[in-house]
Amino acid sequence: MPVVNSIMPSPSHRSAPHLFESRENPPEHYLIAHSDGGARGNPGPAGYGVVIKDESGKKVAALSEYLGHQTNNFAEYQGLIAALEYALKHGPKAMKLISDSELLVRQIKGIYKVKNAVLQDLHGRAKELIAQMEWFSIGHAFREHNQEADRLANEAMDKGTGRSVARAPSPAGSSSVPQTQSEFEGIVRNGKVELLTGSLPEGTRVQVRLKK
Repeated sequence: MPVVNSIMPSPSHRSAPHLFESRENPPEHYLIAHSDGGARGNPGPAGYGVVIKDESGKKVAALSEYLGHQTNNFAEYQGLIAALEYALKHGPKAMKLISDSELLVRQIKGIYKVKNAVLQDLHGRAKELIAQMEWFSIGHAFREHNQEADRLANEAMDKGTGRSVARAPSPAGSSSVPQTQSEFEGIVRNGKVELLTGSLPEGTRVQVRLKK
C-alpha cells in the first residue's frame, strides 16, 4: 500500500476537518477511496471510477460515470467529488482518498495553483465538501496501484460511447480479458512495455499511445 500524505489544516479555516499527517492514526472508522478519471483524446470522451472500502479493506461501493466530452483533469475532479459526496451521504465522514493524478493531489493540498476556470469551480466544490468532513487525507499513487478505479473509469467511457466490451470467462483467480478489447493498460520497464492486465497472442502488432 503506498504511503498517503495528508493535507495539513489551515489556520484561516477553523471549520476545516481534522487532518493528520500520514504518520498519525486516522479515526476508528473511515473510508478508503481509490479514484481515477480519464479522457480519450484529452479532451475527449471522459469518465471517472471510484472504489470505496472501509478501514478493514472491505469494498462498500463502486462509483463510475460517463462525463461526455471533457478533459482528464475534469474527470479526476469529478471522481474526487463523487467520493466525498458518498462519504457525506452514507458515512463515516472520514476518508483517505488515493488518486493517480499528481496534479489533483497537489492542487487540493495547495501546492499547485488552479489556473483553469473550469477546474477552479470544481476545486471550490471539492473544498466545500472537504470542509464538511470530520477527517480527510489525500495522497498520490502510481496507476498500477489504482487499477480497479482505472477499470471503472474506462468502462464508463466504453458505455458512454456505445462501445460494447464482452468479457471472456476465465478460471478462478485469473484475469478475464475482454474478447473485443482493443486497448490495454501497460507500463514501461527497462525499455519494454509490460501489460498490467490481460495478454496478447505472440507476434501481435500493436501501436502505443502515451497516456499522461
